[in-house]
Amino acid sequence: MTFHGKTIAITGASSGIGAEIARLARYQGAHVIGLDRNDPMITLDGFIKIDMGDPAAIDTAVAALPAGIDALVNAAGVSGMADADVVARVNYLGLRHLTEALVPKITKGGAVVNITSILGAEWPTRVDAHKALAATKTWDQGAAWLAANPVPQDTCYQFFKEALIVWTKKRGYDLFMQNDIRMNAVAPGPVFTPILGEFVQMLGKERVAADAAHIKRPAIADEIAPPVLFLCSDAARWITGINLPVDGGIDALYV
Repeated sequence: MTFHGKTIAITGASSGIGAEIARLARYQGAHVIGLDRNDPMITLDGFIKIDMGDPAAIDTAVAALPAGIDALVNAAGVSGMADADVVARVNYLGLRHLTEALVPKITKGGAVVNITSILGAEWPTRVDAHKALAATKTWDQGAAWLAANPVPQDTCYQFFKEALIVWTKKRGYDLFMQNDIRMNAVAPGPVFTPILGEFVQMLGKERVAADAAHIKRPAIADEIAPPVLFLCSDAARWITGINLPVDGGIDALYV
């Protein structure tokens, strides 16, 4: 892969998976603009502070971004230990708002890659609800739908990762057909990142121990970054609307 002459915007670029994607993208020649609420701990070509839970802050960040974005990677997110409203705003509504606002600045043939999760694998069991949420067009409409269909705290992380998978597929088709923009997702399993401990708390020690018996280990962030950048690259120019498990075999385990 080569990204010489390409500009990639990456949310959550200051740590974890987002930081590793940014590092590898720059190594491959990309001009990388990071977006995060925290200051970056790695070298970037540009940085914009953003609160993904605030639509006004997102609009301000979009205005600061240049035209000619070749790829957007939505890696920012919070764990299910956060309040369900925060999970909804950051992991779904904010991600969607940013992506839609950036469409006019993404080049023809460009790409969007969303970071979902293996915990979203049960999306088919709630597909009607996720399609209804995906059909809302604005932040306010999405928030109103969620107010009328509240999501329980204990399953909010899974719900919004499922919702993101469905939105990626539904909106990804439209973006490809209408704007020549490909949108895909990558679904990691457990990853050694600063918030891994929060996922252990969220799922409970019994569930984690049961899953650990069937996997080799959690991933390293640099094992997630290459598939993400592949989907950003011209080599993936005929791939859209997929949710790619990058999980050390967890997805295969449950077949």
